Amino acid sequence: MASSRHDGDTWDLASSVGATATMAAAARAMATRADPSLIDDRFAEPLVRAVGVDLLTRLASGEAAPGDLVEQVWIDVAKVRTKFYDEFFRAAGLPQVVILASGLDSRAYRLPWPAGTVVYEVDRPQVLEFKTRTLAGLGAEPAADRRVVAADLREDWPAALHAAGFDPARPTAWSAEGLLGYLPPEAQDRLLDTITELSAPGSRVATESRPNPRPGDEARTKESLDRLSGRWREHSFDTDMAKLRYFGERNEAASYLAARGWELTGSTVRELLAAHGLAPLEDDDLRTGDVRYVSGVLPPMPRPA
Repeated sequence: MASSRHDGDTWDLASSVGATATMAAAARAMATRADPSLIDDRFAEPLVRAVGVDLLTRLASGEAAPGDLVEQVWIDVAKVRTKFYDEFFRAAGLPQVVILASGLDSRAYRLPWPAGTVVYEVDRPQVLEFKTRTLAGLGAEPAADRRVVAADLREDWPAALHAAGFDPARPTAWSAEGLLGYLPPEAQDRLLDTITELSAPGSRVATESRPNPRPGDEARTKESLDRLSGRWREHSFDTDMAKLRYFGERNEAASYLAARGWELTGSTVRELLAAHGLAPLEDDDLRTGDVRYVSGVLPPMPRPA
């Protein structure tokens, strides 16, 4: 049984919060197979297979139908989420990119980066080593100057980023995808503060902004996650989704970043599903539809009068 999150906890890609990276990759694999015109992550399935969680491998490969194991909405959310971040990086066009908690993200390999782009992937050493080794075994080569930054985001990751060659004087495209809910509220704020401090004018950022819970929301969320975990446990995948998140009040990412000078736009999951002709959410116990995917720019500081 998975234990609750705590300071200094550890994991790999098959356990605890690390398994969420593998779940996300499995969802991308299913989404790619369902609609390659919307999302085309050809590396998702082989990466999941290499992790070796049987249930996720069977789902990612199509050997097992999603059925009750993965609701269609999660596959559809994987489609719009992946497309949102893909389009963010394509439009940013900046020479320096930082992907925080990169997990099994393969954008450094599969996106058409402009010549000279440097992509920094920040994650735990074991995760980066596994992904680098697995993709090399597939004969894949990065489409940019990919630099791994082996660091836990709860530690001094900026020092490791600088050591890898990061230049804070250059505009940077930052992504914090599927990350903030797995950080304590104060760690989320520190992360967003650090991104701002390391960003030159013209930098861009993309992340999700989840609304604060209304009375009863968190109880319903935990019940939904417990049901999902129970179904997976019947297939020998023992993870407790409710224990992987940090619950409680926190600053909403969009307003927090805006207060620090970022100019943001965004759309809710509900709006993105509709924009791509996907089925609307029905029983939304997790308030998934209210999550906003936001992106924006840090403009130059106004000159003194």
